[in-house]
Amino acid sequence: MKSDLGTIGRIEKDIELFTKNIKEIESITLDSNENEVIERAKSYFEDTKYYLKKGDLITSFGCITYAHGLIDAIRLLHNII
Repeated sequence: MKSDLGTIGRIEKDIELFTKNIKEIESITLDSNENEVIERAKSYFEDTKYYLKKGDLITSFGCITYAHGLIDAIRLLHNII
């Protein structure tokens, strides 16, 4: 049980970080391909919350990790990492 609480806390922290990072990106001009990547990242973000609510922590963590990877790629391209 303690492990689950640690995992939940980590996912919740990653949700907060994603929210902060997506706000940074929304303030810059992106091309259509980058916008598509952002939409996919947001979709994975929504999946993260869905699976967290269902108690599927492994899938939830996988989704938020993938969402961060997509966002980080865009941030790297625009030198905001």
